[in-house]
Amino acid sequence: MEITDVRIIVKDEPKLKGFANVTFDNAFIVRGMKIISGQTGYFISMPSRRRTDGTYQEIAHPITPEFRKHVEEEILKAYQTALTNQKNLPDGLPPTK
Repeated sequence: MEITDVRIIVKDEPKLKGFANVTFDNAFIVRGMKIISGQTGYFISMPSRRRTDGTYQEIAHPITPEFRKHVEEEILKAYQTALTNQKNLPDGLPPTK
């Protein structure tokens, strides 16, 4: 399965650093992956929903550790690019989609 597009929405919150929407094989998109700043660095939180017992369950997620690592690496690479692009914008101009 190929990652064909990664779109980043940068946030400037203490832990939540952004959202990622990832397209696979130009045919399937997963929206709402969170980019989180943790104690040991950045990590990705998959989209989830709250269950009736108060716990959270991932809606979509990689099955293998290798593919999870691949998805995380691609998202974090796109996030760093988005941060660089944001810093290079002239003052007063919002980032474009």
